[in-house]
Amino acid sequence: MKHTSPFIFRPCHPACIQSFRAGSRGLALFVVGLISFVSEAAVAPVTSPEHAFTIRQLELRKQQQFAASRSFRAFYGFQFTDRVRQSAIGFENRVVDDAAVSYKAAHYDHGNGVAVADVDGDGLPDLYFTTQVGTSQLWRNRGDGTFTDLTVQAGVGLTDQTVVAGSFADVDNDGDPDLFVTTVRHGNHMFENLGNGRFKDISKESGLDYSGHSSGATFFDYDRDGRLDLFVVNVGVYTTAKQGRHGFYSAYPDAFGGHLFPERTETSILYRNLGSNRFEDVSKQVGLQDGSWSGDAAFTDLNQDGFADLYIVNMQGDDHYYENQGGQRFVDKTAETFPKTPWGAMGVQFFDFNQDGLMDLYLTDMHSDMTQGQTVEALSFKNQAEKTKSEAYCSVQWTEAYLQGAGNNVFGNAFYQNQGGGKFVERSDSLGAETYWPWGVSVGDLNADGFPDVFVSAGMGYPFRHGINSVLLNEAGTRFLDSEFLLGVEPRGDGRTEKVWFTLECDGADSGHPECAGKTGSVDVLGTLSTRSSVIVDLDNDGDLDIVTNEFNDRPQVLISNLSDRKRIRFVKVKLIGTKSNRDGLGATVHLTTNGKKWTQCHDGKSGYLSQSSKVLYFGLGEATEVESIEVLWPSGNRQTVTQGIPANGLITITESAE
Repeated sequence: MKHTSPFIFRPCHPACIQSFRAGSRGLALFVVGLISFVSEAAVAPVTSPEHAFTIRQLELRKQQQFAASRSFRAFYGFQFTDRVRQSAIGFENRVVDDAAVSYKAAHYDHGNGVAVADVDGDGLPDLYFTTQVGTSQLWRNRGDGTFTDLTVQAGVGLTDQTVVAGSFADVDNDGDPDLFVTTVRHGNHMFENLGNGRFKDISKESGLDYSGHSSGATFFDYDRDGRLDLFVVNVGVYTTAKQGRHGFYSAYPDAFGGHLFPERTETSILYRNLGSNRFEDVSKQVGLQDGSWSGDAAFTDLNQDGFADLYIVNMQGDDHYYENQGGQRFVDKTAETFPKTPWGAMGVQFFDFNQDGLMDLYLTDMHSDMTQGQTVEALSFKNQAEKTKSEAYCSVQWTEAYLQGAGNNVFGNAFYQNQGGGKFVERSDSLGAETYWPWGVSVGDLNADGFPDVFVSAGMGYPFRHGINSVLLNEAGTRFLDSEFLLGVEPRGDGRTEKVWFTLECDGADSGHPECAGKTGSVDVLGTLSTRSSVIVDLDNDGDLDIVTNEFNDRPQVLISNLSDRKRIRFVKVKLIGTKSNRDGLGATVHLTTNGKKWTQCHDGKSGYLSQSSKVLYFGLGEATEVESIEVLWPSGNRQTVTQGIPANGLITITESAE
């Protein structure tokens, strides 16, 4: 049930109304999703009763999902298996103290991205994982299911720089992917790819070394000059001048309410690519000075005028859609195009859900599920026997002062189906696009039937209860099907739902910590597992799509699909090489025709939350046996059609023609 309100939003937790946000997800997800803020569940023995309880509820949800699947037409007879240990990837995400021992409701818990690119030109996708503490790492794909740590050779580690996001793109049009990385107040970094897996830090000379509260970063050619420009999202000022361990800046105690303080506004930045690896800030010049508390953005040519438009999510207020006026200016067209946007949006992705040739928009809303008000209210009832947590949630109100005008908001995910002519209909409930505690969206045709499916990363970690990731299979453009349990994504293959988040010495320096109350000696404090970012890519080159995640304070998941072993599949991979357009072809629209049916993808590089990747387009062909044609509308305006040399189950490289 989607909620809208012009005045006060009273968030009734799923414990109160089974179907509140997620339809059929409601019952199972409230059980594994209830908050346990610095409570008895957080301080538990390593083999906690909480874990056993969660496993029982996950099994219940699995049974429910299998029962519901009897009506599915979309193919789900395949599985994902976590091969992270077999992959030899030794990376582990680590978090700053404000997301652990000194936990604050601040934006550090928004986590980190994972990005993909063939950095060394061997035809295999490599992985770049970011982390807040320790070293971000680049792992080279060896092609046999294993990876080698390339970080030191590449020079992209950025140890203890509170890294957030990673974006790959060929900014100098020399044929290899360069890397841009954002941090929290340690300066953003631009790395030029020198070839053979080696990078050079050109942050200062490029003009991209801004230092602030940066988050997602999106490369796109807004002025169609053949060079990729860059939009860097800045959240807002949520830290103080005080630094803690590993150099992180301590968050304000009221960081989550930062949108209420105008002086903490930090506008995002549009950089124009001048060539020769130099960029200039043109935000004011083009009228794009967005001060949203934003974590990410995405682009597409929504009005089909040849120029890329920009959608910026706002985690604490109204989203903003900016229409590109001929590469000269951006004009806010939110009210006319998306009159109601989620109040707490995190993830954003444009894609053609029903393959009608029009880009739809999927937004995930985390902050409607996670509010400081709910946290405080839950705490206030913690020790009152006459009140349950459910009653605590149902008594919470978000005031109009906190929402700052909610008449144009929805609370929950939003799926805007494109009707053409600039008209959109919000259909998240009817399509089955609601999820719980979501972060980002990764899109790919997981069952190779021609229709794009969705992986939604989710969960909060310490100090909250366990939440699950979602896999939404696309049933021929009519609805999404809950499939994470069917496909083996949930529960996790190793059976874990929690880990030791940190250890306290309650007889020593940590004696005053709330978790030490009534305890002595060393105390292991548990936190639940949760995913922040993900990417869908054919990691092992077997023709089906796999999923890689960046977890919060844990090792990644490398979820390998066995679809190609379970079913004969047909697919085509398309690699674009721009000449007049940018070398990556970012912004191109690709139409693939089989048996008279046209399949459409926009090449935007958006691979997941806080991530942009340099990877080929993957088209599942369903039951079609051959491809009649591939048409590319390049960002330059060139239109090119290929009818020859299109491989069955292979890769085609299309180089932009001079015409």
